[in-house]
Amino acid sequence: MMVGTKRQSSSSSSLIKRSIWIIAFVFVLSFFLVVAYYYQPKLKASQKGCYSTQGCGTNTNDVQLIKVEDNKEEEVELVPRELTDEEMESRVVVKDILRLQNLQPKKPKVAFMFLTQGSLPFEKLWHMFFSGHEGKFSVYVHASRETPIHFSNYFIGRDIHSEPVAWGKFSMVEAEKRLLGNALLDPDNQHFVLLSESCVPVRPFQFVYKYLLFSNVSFLDCYLDLGPHGNGRYIDYMMPEVEEKDFRKGSQWFTMKRQHALIVMADNLYLRKFRDHCRPGMEGGRNCYSDEHYFPTFFHMIDPGGISNWSVTYVDWSEGKWHPRSFTAEEVNNRFLEALTSIDVCPHITSDEKRTIRFTPCMWKGSRRPCYLFARKFFPETLDNLVALFSNYSTLL
Repeated sequence: MMVGTKRQSSSSSSLIKRSIWIIAFVFVLSFFLVVAYYYQPKLKASQKGCYSTQGCGTNTNDVQLIKVEDNKEEEVELVPRELTDEEMESRVVVKDILRLQNLQPKKPKVAFMFLTQGSLPFEKLWHMFFSGHEGKFSVYVHASRETPIHFSNYFIGRDIHSEPVAWGKFSMVEAEKRLLGNALLDPDNQHFVLLSESCVPVRPFQFVYKYLLFSNVSFLDCYLDLGPHGNGRYIDYMMPEVEEKDFRKGSQWFTMKRQHALIVMADNLYLRKFRDHCRPGMEGGRNCYSDEHYFPTFFHMIDPGGISNWSVTYVDWSEGKWHPRSFTAEEVNNRFLEALTSIDVCPHITSDEKRTIRFTPCMWKGSRRPCYLFARKFFPETLDNLVALFSNYSTLL
C-alpha cells in the first residue's frame, strides 16, 4: 500500500510542476504579445513621421528608379541622399502649402493666361467662349513684342506688365511666372490655364470650368525621355538638388491649381538651377529649354501625385520638327473636332532613334475621360470655320 501511495504522490508532484511551467510560459508569451501590441503602433508612427535621410530605421532605401533601356523597364533601389540646407528649407515651404486647406470662395474662378506676341487672332472665338459666364473667369494677357489691339470687353484692360520673350530662352519661364503672379492677386482664382495666341477652346465653357475646378490635380505634362532631347539635355551642374534620375520633359501648356501656383511663386532654389544650367548653347553643343523641363521636373520631385502627367491642350508633334504642326482652314471641320475630343490617351514620344511611343491614359478623378479642352496650333485663317463650328461645341460632351 505504501508503494502505491508514493507512486501516486510522485505523479501528482510531476503534474503540478508541469502545470506551473505551462502557466509560466503562457504568462511570458502574454507579456510579449502585450508589449508588441502597444509598441508596434509607436514604431510605425515614428517611422511614418521621419523625414531624415539618415537614422530612420531599415526602410530608408525604398526609392525606386524606372529605367527604360532596349524597351525594358528595370526597377533599381536607390539610397536617398541627404538634402542641402536650401532644399530642406524649400521642402518645408512646399509641404506647408500643400497642407493648406483650399478656402473655396463662393464663386471660384478659372484664370485664363494668354502668352502672346501681340494681338490675339482668335479673340472673337474666345469672346464667344466666355460669353454668358461672367464672374466665373479672369483674363490676363502677356504680350512680348507689341501692345495688343482688343475688341472684346473680356480682354480690354486685361494686359499685364510684359517683358520681351524669346523662344527657347528662360524669359519664357519668367513670363509664365509673371502671369501666375498677376492672376494670384485675385483670391477667387482657383485654377490657372496657360494659353498661346494659337490656342483655341474645343469644349464649351461650362465643361471646361467643371473639368478644371472639380479636379484634384494640376494638368501638367511630365514624362521620362532618355533620348538626346530629354535627359540628353541634362548637365551635372544641376546637382545635387536636381539629379538626372528626376529630370523630366513635358509640354509647357499647363493648367495649375492654386496651391501649385503658390509653390511656383515661392520657389527660387530649383528655378535658379534651370535658369543657370538649362539654356541653348550649353557645353557640348547641347540645347536645353527650361519651359519644357522646369515645371515637369520640379513637380515630379515635390508633388508627383498632384499632377496628371499629361496636358489638356492638344498638340500634334507627328512631323518630328522643332515646332508642332499647324492646322489649316481645310482641316478644321466637324469630323476633325469630333476626332480630337474623343481622344482619351496622351502619347509621349521619346527622342532616341527608336522613337518609342508611350500612351498615358487620361484619368479624371479615377475615371478615364477625354483628354483635351484646348488645342494648338491653328493658322489665323481657321477663325471663320471655328466660329461657325462653335455652336456645335455643346454637343461634344
